[in-house]
Amino acid sequence: MLETNNPLSTSEVGTLWLTYQEKTMILRILEYFIEKSDDQEAKNIMGGLWQELNFYVMEIKAIFEKDGMVIPVGLRKEDVNLEAPKLYDYGFDIMFLRILKELSMGLYTINMNMAYRKDVMAVYEGLTSVTQKIYKLSTLFLLKKGILTLPPNMTMPKTVGFVKSDRYMKGFKPFGDKRSLNAIEVGILHHGIETNNIGMQLITGFAQCAENKKVKKYFVKGLELAKKQIQTFEEILLEANVHFAATSGSIVTNSTVAPFSDKLMMYCVCLLNGFGLVGGSFGSMFSLRNDIIMKMSLISKDVYMYGHEGLELMMNNGWFEEPPQLEDRPRIINR
Repeated sequence: MLETNNPLSTSEVGTLWLTYQEKTMILRILEYFIEKSDDQEAKNIMGGLWQELNFYVMEIKAIFEKDGMVIPVGLRKEDVNLEAPKLYDYGFDIMFLRILKELSMGLYTINMNMAYRKDVMAVYEGLTSVTQKIYKLSTLFLLKKGILTLPPNMTMPKTVGFVKSDRYMKGFKPFGDKRSLNAIEVGILHHGIETNNIGMQLITGFAQCAENKKVKKYFVKGLELAKKQIQTFEEILLEANVHFAATSGSIVTNSTVAPFSDKLMMYCVCLLNGFGLVGGSFGSMFSLRNDIIMKMSLISKDVYMYGHEGLELMMNNGWFEEPPQLEDRPRIINR
């Protein structure tokens, strides 16, 4: 194992840079939610997370400084307005926090796979532990409050079986040839409805208070995309006679005063969009009915195009911080 006196590798620079961007965003969001929360237990969960994330942001800064790397801009105090009125109510803060922790768990797995230095590994090991703890606390809190909807139940299987024909994959014919959903597919569809429902609430609030007209239009487009995904997943479940009742997880207030900068809101939506793209690919991979695979693939295409549009919008407004670049050798040589 390499010691900490070895220089950071390109993969470590890249993952630490991305982690710094994400964590500074979450710190700003937490600061606003803590300020506006009227539930002491929710405040304790968010306050504890803020302390632990801030510690690891400082750790990442120390690693960068030790290796002579410039500190990224990330999201700063000027990107949050603590004086803005409450934009969300009824447990949205913890619902959204739980989604952010889902995203973080996936990122840390990838980041740890690209870490070679002990101090870098320690950062991801510590962040993984924090994330799993907060995810558990958030889930239990939401269940206790009756905000989180559990996935549908099923009759427990009593025997094992093996698929003996590719007919198992058929799902396009409306009558006769379409098998019932399996437990994996129901879980994927439930998760898709749950995350898009929260995303719909989030982006509704963002659309209400965005200052830039193009950004506002982009959020409205994202709202329609979230609705389309929810409708698609619900139709598959209803066709299979699976009942699913999703709670909204929040109430979006009538406030039009932005609690966050357009830059932060755009970065947040782009980050979640990437998470949605990975989730859609996961759903396509583990679903075995070809109609579901096709619908997941079409949704992934829409999500990709929406994400690409968002990146262009951020770049055009000077909000997209450039990741660390390798040396441009041809330019250096030709100069």
